[in-house]
Amino acid sequence: MLKNITMFLAGKKWAYWSLILLLAFFSYLMLEITLQYVPMRFDVAFLKIKQSQVQLPFYRVAFYVHVYTSMLALLAGFTQFNKKFRSNSSVHRNVGKLYVAVILGLSGPSGFIMALFANGGFSSQIGFSLLAIFWMTSTLQAFRSAKNKDFIQHRNWMILSYALTLSAVTLRLWKMGIVWAFQPPPMDAYRIVAWLGWVPNLLVAFLLWKKKPF
Repeated sequence: MLKNITMFLAGKKWAYWSLILLLAFFSYLMLEITLQYVPMRFDVAFLKIKQSQVQLPFYRVAFYVHVYTSMLALLAGFTQFNKKFRSNSSVHRNVGKLYVAVILGLSGPSGFIMALFANGGFSSQIGFSLLAIFWMTSTLQAFRSAKNKDFIQHRNWMILSYALTLSAVTLRLWKMGIVWAFQPPPMDAYRIVAWLGWVPNLLVAFLLWKKKPF
């Protein structure tokens, strides 16, 4: 009995369901963040410190497009790594198209616009702008690879794309940890997480490129 439990804990199934639970938890947190902006208001939460930008109509549109669509990308992308889900080619393909459309048509461009006005000045703006560019580029490459039936490269680019999608989660985790441990000035924390929120994700994704397909 003990041997069976040990084998289960060491197996991929345990790791997969652990990831499912983590994603569900963080998706709930992201949902709570999103619900702060329902109904649409310009004087709540994060927007309280963006009042000069809120006066710009295109920024308001970009902000709400990004907030309302990024969670969809988070959930749609995660399903693409499930082997049983991928075995249903039509569902996998259609959800994949939804993921690509959301990022390239909505979340990515709106994120780039927001990045140009990021808190923390030039350093933060560059960090978030590169995140948006790499996110859209890797997603486009994943789509192109699938169209060309190069499924190894499709997997690799999809890992990279989703690692950047997860920056919505990791950025907030890093920020909470840094503020708790060091209590830096708010703008300093923002400059740090503008890079720390996604660069480590990128490095992990590159390491996974060398692993066997799952």
